[in-house]
Amino acid sequence: MHGNGKSWNDKMKLAMCELERKIQKEASHHNRREEAWPGQEQVDAWTAERQQLRGCGQYCGGAAQEILVTKEARKKQNFIRSVCVQVAKSAAFALATIALIQGVSRHLPDSITVSSSVGGRELPIYCVETDKKQVALSFDAAWGNEDTGRILETLKKHNVKVTFFMTGGWVESYPDDVKAILAAGHDLGNHSENHKNMSQLSDEQCQEELMKVHTRVQELTGYEMFLFRPPYGDYDNHVITNVHKCNYYPIQWSIDSLDWKDYGADDIVRRVVESDKLKNGSIILMHNGAKFTADALDAVIVGLQGKGYELVPISELIYKDKYHMKADGTQVSGE
Repeated sequence: MHGNGKSWNDKMKLAMCELERKIQKEASHHNRREEAWPGQEQVDAWTAERQQLRGCGQYCGGAAQEILVTKEARKKQNFIRSVCVQVAKSAAFALATIALIQGVSRHLPDSITVSSSVGGRELPIYCVETDKKQVALSFDAAWGNEDTGRILETLKKHNVKVTFFMTGGWVESYPDDVKAILAAGHDLGNHSENHKNMSQLSDEQCQEELMKVHTRVQELTGYEMFLFRPPYGDYDNHVITNVHKCNYYPIQWSIDSLDWKDYGADDIVRRVVESDKLKNGSIILMHNGAKFTADALDAVIVGLQGKGYELVPISELIYKDKYHMKADGTQVSGE
């Protein structure tokens, strides 16, 4: 050991103190450098801000606001945006589905469940396919009124309901009889305003022929007619189409009594009761103004009932919806 020199232990302490001082100085310098530079979160926030400003072109109605967006905030925003997009898509799909259902409910019954077209031809109803042993008597009222009272009395006697197809002229000339027919429980049917050949008329004229007498009967009785028989049985596609547009069922006949030819009462009875076309669902044509119709009617009713047929008005015989037509004019239930 040297008397004036420092011991080994003293030297070691001095060295350790110097080393500690340097370490503290370096740490202090490092801390100041970290404080001088932004952290990663600050860098991310600035990056997001620059992207937002770029996206807006810096012209979104005013100066861009400073927004500090952290990673967690961006994740939250992205999640909310994704949810909103999915909700919007679901809402759009729901609205489209509702619109489709509404469109189908409006158009399907007319376009599919009810069809009068066969092979491109629009057909009226000549007869009805049914398991019920029922037939319908019908009377065209276009001229004359001498026997209407007798016809109504005979129908009342047998408790039979029928259909009267009336022209506008007949309604105008005999309004009391129109009321009496309805009061007795019979159908009021449309036979056009002026008894013209409908196939020779325009669409507008066809509809006018139906709706003039329709309005007259409605004002007279309050009854809304919906059965139409074209004069002379004359029709084509555009006639039947216009009949449907006026909310009517076009009606023809499968058995013609030919009462208007004045062959006599017995001839009328034979042509109806012994017709080879007589079957369930037959529609029979007669005229209230023909010479021998009133004389033949009692025997016609008795003859038909004798064969087991129930006589019903056309409104009860035909199908109102869910039907289609056969090529021979038979109305068939079902799509």
